[in-house]
Parts: sequence; structure tokens; C-alpha cells
Amino acid sequence: MSFSYEGERVLSDVSLELPRGSVVGVVGKSGSGKSTLCRLLMRFWDPDRGSILVSGERIDSLDTGCLRSLEALVEQDTQLFHDSIRDNLLIARPDATQEELEEACRAASVHDFVTSLPQGYDSMVGELGDTLSGGERQRLGLARAFLHDAPLLILDEPTSNLDSLNEGTILRSLDRQRGKRTVLLVSHRASTMSLADASFSMDDGRVS
Repeated sequence: MSFSYEGERVLSDVSLELPRGSVVGVVGKSGSGKSTLCRLLMRFWDPDRGSILVSGERIDSLDTGCLRSLEALVEQDTQLFHDSIRDNLLIARPDATQEELEEACRAASVHDFVTSLPQGYDSMVGELGDTLSGGERQRLGLARAFLHDAPLLILDEPTSNLDSLNEGTILRSLDRQRGKRTVLLVSHRASTMSLADASFSMDDGRVS
């Protein structure tokens, strides 16, 4: 698979397999194409050459709703809306129960923070989450992905804003789900990458 953006080649002949139920890590310096790879898997764009398959199906043959049910993306900067924490989480799964919300937030190491707020899960956040720290937004983004419960979880620097304690909690949560879902884990942290069953390096748009 190759991909160019605004006339500039970003990925060149990338070939990567994510075995079902595995955790596959991708490392590389900033600008090497890691985040572009994540966005292509979500079909924000289509590759110039080659194809991407999920469960044996080309993603360009799937409708958007089907593809979104199969995949969940957590990026380094989590987007939150000017609404309650509860409603920001329910975007992922509108029919989720309170128990399921709390389970997802515990897995993302953010439940204790939420319940410490005056209105708990009904507390409001600012537009784009600017009333929260980067780490709090990131953990809420992870909770939203856990709640979505998609079979393919794409994590782009999911622990970059977290301290070692919260990182450890989230890694243990991911480890407990090993085999239940497939995880693409992009990170520059060696401690985060220790979770991966296999890891690849990206450099200048190529995977090795």
C-alpha cells in the first residue's frame, strides 16, 4: 500500500498484517507515517495503490456504518464536545448502561476522577475538552473506545499524556482483553510497546 498527500509521498509499499486477537506495535519518529497509517485504516483517505482488508473484506467495499462498527480509533489528542461526560462517552454506544459506562472508565483509569467531580458523569466539559487536562481527555477517549467494543482497536500514542501509574492501569486493561480484540498500538514509549506481541518500525513511510 502506498499513499500520497497533497502531492507528497507519505507511505511507500507498506505491508502489515494484524493477526486476529493480537497486539501489534508500530514505532517510529515523528513524521514517519504512523498516524497516517491509522487514518487510512479508518478510511479517512484511500491509498493511491494497494488495498486494506478487515476480516478479509476491502474497507472500500464496506459502508461507513459497518466500518465504524468494526474499528475504534484513539488519537493522541482526544476530541470532546461541550456536553456532559456521560454524553461524550455515549457517542460510542448510545444504549450503554451506567454499569457499562463505569466499567469502561475503570478500564481507562478515569472512573475515580469522574466520580470526584461535583456532578460525576453529568459534569460538563468545555468545547473540545479544554476544561480538562490532556491526560484526562486521553483517558476519556480510551474509555469511549472501550465502550464501543469494536473488534479492531487502533491506538495512536494512547498513553503520551499519562503518568506511569495510569499508563500501567491501561496496559493491564488491554492485556486482559488480549485475544478478545485486535489492537494496533502506535507509541514511542518502550513501556507501552512492551505489551505488543510483535512490533514494526516505520521510517520515512516504510515499515520494517
